[in-house]
Amino acid sequence: MASNACTFRNLTLLLIICLPLSTSIDFNYPAVFNFGDSNSEALDPPNGQIYFQKPSGRFCDGRLIIDFLMDAMDLPFLNPYLDSIAAPSFRRGCNFAAAGSTILPATASSVSPFSFGIQVAQFFRFKSKVEDILAKSISSPHNIIGDISLEKPVINFLNYFYLLAARKYDKYIPAQDYFQKALYMFDIGQNDLAGAFYSKTLDQILASIPTILLEFEHGIESLYDQGARNFWIHNTGPLGCLPQNIAKFGTDPSKLDELGCVSSHNQASRLLNLQLRALCKKLQGQYPDANVTHVDIFTIKSNLIANYSRYGFEQPLMACCGYRGPPLNYDSRITCGQTKVLNGSSVTAKGCNDSTEYVNWDGIHYTEAANQYVASQVLTGKYSDPPFADKMPFLLKLKF
Repeated sequence: MASNACTFRNLTLLLIICLPLSTSIDFNYPAVFNFGDSNSEALDPPNGQIYFQKPSGRFCDGRLIIDFLMDAMDLPFLNPYLDSIAAPSFRRGCNFAAAGSTILPATASSVSPFSFGIQVAQFFRFKSKVEDILAKSISSPHNIIGDISLEKPVINFLNYFYLLAARKYDKYIPAQDYFQKALYMFDIGQNDLAGAFYSKTLDQILASIPTILLEFEHGIESLYDQGARNFWIHNTGPLGCLPQNIAKFGTDPSKLDELGCVSSHNQASRLLNLQLRALCKKLQGQYPDANVTHVDIFTIKSNLIANYSRYGFEQPLMACCGYRGPPLNYDSRITCGQTKVLNGSSVTAKGCNDSTEYVNWDGIHYTEAANQYVASQVLTGKYSDPPFADKMPFLLKLKF
């Protein structure tokens, strides 16, 4: 059954990729800078059993949506800003996303201190350091040795030496013009809503959305002022369809919608997305020299959950890696991969036998198979505003 489902899904993805697309955005970006939460973060563990065959720094059994998008653009996977061990390369961009991050500034009870504003500040520090290294590495010999009289052959040799010195950084840091030509990607806001449900009413959460998006707008404006011109903004997915939220807030069947998802959470997601799209429209008018693209991830994921069997999946709402078994296989006391003593017995939250049958990985995040589907839908261009199609040379190089 699993192999048939996998074959069906691959054929479906091929058909999706070959569909005619829409209108204009240029995907020939030299680098990508990503901001967000665990939906696109590549630092904290856990597993990576499908693609990486080891813990990969992703909350997934394999690749994330951003990994598939980077692959489609023929760019390497992004290294995280916070991982500087073994001299990672940031030549083609950097990932500032961190698990648990919010758009609003972090508080004492926040899961992550790296809110959107902090990530933007880290980018500015990164950019400043790169510019400083580039400036020093390309200094002419005259700036170093002053007015000492030298023969022309010696000057030529020193110029060559400094050129080599500059080139040694090429594989580690972006070129100066990459910052303006790069794609700036954003997938953040889910945790602002999800965390709020533990202490606020639905009305309070809905009322806070303008404040959340004002903080996001300030970050975009700051990046624009620093030269960013290409913005790729994901809206948030259907929060109410995550096993974690169903287990906590969906015990009363009257609180669930026709898909079995928590209605209040999806209502908050929809309102945030509606106002985010309006903000993107505003930014498109405010910055006519920039490309601001809004991507409707909510609709893509909702369609996947509603029509999961059509795309080769068998479990739309049950976690692959968890504890407790059907219908959700999720227990908030023990996360994927952990072993704990519960009710006097030692238990382990294990991964399922075939994660390609599941939409959800660990109760909060999607499986590689689901991420692959979402990325393939993003690349059709029909879920983007403005839509795109005519400048997508990377489609011929898709490795799905």
